[in-house]
Amino acid sequence: MKYKIKIILFLFLLPLLMINVSSCKSKSNENAAEEHAEGDGHNHEAEEDHSGHDHADGEHTEQEAHSKTVHLNAAQYKNAGIDTGWFEMKNLSDAINASGYTKLPPQNQADVTSAMGGIIKTIKVIEGQYVKQGQSLATIQSLEYNKIRLEKSKLKESLQSAQANKQFLDVEYNRQKELSEENINAKKTFQKVASELELESKKIGNLQEQIEIIDQMLVLGGTSKSTVLSVNAPISGYVSDIYVKIGSNAETGKPMFTILDNSKMHVDLLIYEKDLFKVKVGQDVRFILTNQNNKEIRGKIKNIGKNFENDTKSVAVHADIIDLNHNLIPGMYVNALVEMGGNKVSSLPSDAIIKAEGREFIFIMENEQHEEGEITFARIEVKTGVSQLGNVQVNLLEPIHKGDKIVTKGAFYLQSHLTKESGGGGHAH
Repeated sequence: MKYKIKIILFLFLLPLLMINVSSCKSKSNENAAEEHAEGDGHNHEAEEDHSGHDHADGEHTEQEAHSKTVHLNAAQYKNAGIDTGWFEMKNLSDAINASGYTKLPPQNQADVTSAMGGIIKTIKVIEGQYVKQGQSLATIQSLEYNKIRLEKSKLKESLQSAQANKQFLDVEYNRQKELSEENINAKKTFQKVASELELESKKIGNLQEQIEIIDQMLVLGGTSKSTVLSVNAPISGYVSDIYVKIGSNAETGKPMFTILDNSKMHVDLLIYEKDLFKVKVGQDVRFILTNQNNKEIRGKIKNIGKNFENDTKSVAVHADIIDLNHNLIPGMYVNALVEMGGNKVSSLPSDAIIKAEGREFIFIMENEQHEEGEITFARIEVKTGVSQLGNVQVNLLEPIHKGDKIVTKGAFYLQSHLTKESGGGGHAH
């Protein structure tokens, strides 16, 4: 009986025990959760790290979008040496490559010499100075020159005496002629006076001719009134060389100065035999001065040589320069393109193109003065084509406005600045 009562009580109390155990487990889990939140910071910090990583990626994306723009302050802009421009239409493919030199025709260069020897007394010019035709370059103390001046003086005295004698003979000739006609005097006297007059006239002519020759020699010295010989410029131009100094001996026929008149500069190009039939008089030519920052000059074919130059199998082609305001001197080496047709493309100087991440870009000036004193440049992706003489065919992959200022010089500085802003480790966009 007692055993049955114990079983019934156990069955009655069992549900109550199960409810209490469940409640204890629930409280235990809550306590554990609270302890994890307060004591175990590992997982919580990991979640914060993950959240921070997502935020960093967001900033990185924004930075990538912003990295296409470069901001320079006034000092940076000045030091960068930036130039801007716009596309130029050029024929880069249908053309002949050639090389050559700037050259002057012989009539535009002169070696200045002295007609007479002597000692250099003064030098009135320096190398590089511009002189006009007839301007005195130097003076020479010349015994020969002074002897000629003395000879001219003696000849002039003889001429004056002969002219005076001729005047007397003219009168006597007319008088004897009248007497001869009236048979008052013998014709023999008249003939003698006529003969003397003829000889005196010839003497005067001879003296005048000698004086004229001496004057021509003295004119080479400027003026016969000076006791020193003046060496004058035969043409206008620039003094390129001076071969004498004060006190040195001036020798007849030996150059003292060289003068160059660069106003008629042209270019002699060497065209090889395989391209010669393509070259015609009047074709446009573009020259690049390789030692002058690839400065471009335009010209036209003037004439074509008729013989090969030495053993090179090339012919000299003369090209006139259209605009001579380039401070050219003879002997400058040039690369050239002889344009064959009208297939022109949009081009920029090669310095305007930068390469990054396997792509090609140019920079556009967005504004010249930011409200914070900064100048802003935007990077634009492009595709390049044919390249000739420092110019590159450029096709835009992003639209820009006509007249936008394209950076033609200083693009590499902007790209390096962009790389530096984006982290320095070559992470440029």
